[in-house]
Amino acid sequence: MGFPHTQNRVMNGAPGFRQVGDRVAGGIYWGSSGDIGWFSELHWREMSLIEIRTPERVCAQKMTAQTLLEKKRRRQPITALTAFDYPSARLLDEAGIDVILVGDSLAMTVLGYDSTLPLTMGEMLHHAKAVRRGVKSALLVVDMPYGSYHGSVDGAVKNAIRFVKAGAEAVKIEGGVARAGLVEALTLAEVPVVGHIGLTPQSLHRMGGYKVQGRSMPDIEKLFADAAALEGAGAVALVLEGVPREVAARITATVAIPTIGIGAGPECDGQILVLHDLMQWTFAKGAKFVRRFADADGALREGVGRYRVAVEERTFPSDAESYHLAAAVSAELDPVELKRVGVGR
Repeated sequence: MGFPHTQNRVMNGAPGFRQVGDRVAGGIYWGSSGDIGWFSELHWREMSLIEIRTPERVCAQKMTAQTLLEKKRRRQPITALTAFDYPSARLLDEAGIDVILVGDSLAMTVLGYDSTLPLTMGEMLHHAKAVRRGVKSALLVVDMPYGSYHGSVDGAVKNAIRFVKAGAEAVKIEGGVARAGLVEALTLAEVPVVGHIGLTPQSLHRMGGYKVQGRSMPDIEKLFADAAALEGAGAVALVLEGVPREVAARITATVAIPTIGIGAGPECDGQILVLHDLMQWTFAKGAKFVRRFADADGALREGVGRYRVAVEERTFPSDAESYHLAAAVSAELDPVELKRVGVGR
């Protein structure tokens, strides 16, 4: 997610930033080699000189299903976010996020589909492999797309193993009691499973839209049964999406495995959001539970706009951003021809 922080919202002395005059200016940079660095702007309009620094990568403790369980027992909140490519995955990993999910929400945020349903195994595997290359410390979880686990148990296990071979350390599937047998089979196949109940986006058509689940007592009892069934089948964690805060709090207190909430209140053991939502890098209106922590949309539009203007005004690239011939070679060229094409004016 390589966009410049053009807004002056950083602290002087922050890693990778330097003072420019009486203000701090800097931002995130992804080099062609894939390294993440920081730039400091020496010319605010034209950015004619850019200082690149790649911070040394320090790996934190490796997160596993067991460490998540220990965090729940110690009442330490679990952080989780989605990532869909190498640079965003590496950034989240270096920021200390506990769980990185290659979510099927990439269908809408990255691929432009209207829902998660069209997403294929091939597309998910492609993004899972890219994210794997950026993750060192976080627990990497991959969503199983719609249709990849809705047939036979044997077929679902084979698909899950494909994700493990691509680097996944757990897979996430939607559904409760009806998926308990599959969770058990996956666990026996040495594939850790994160369950997902409540608002399950792959059940869009059955639910009649993206609606909060668990508002009536029968629905609440069903959620309790779903949570118990998944835990009993061997799930290592449980995503609770779009359920009332009170219900999520009761489930969290009841099950021994960690709960990760999204639109489920603050009592869950952890929280997850789609990276593009929290960074405001999406064309859709955010759900009630989404908080905007940054304005990537504004920063990207501003940066692209400044680039377009600089090219149109011929202020980019500048002489300092251009390569030059050695003086001896340059002297051999026809100075009249060079002047005609505008070099050396």
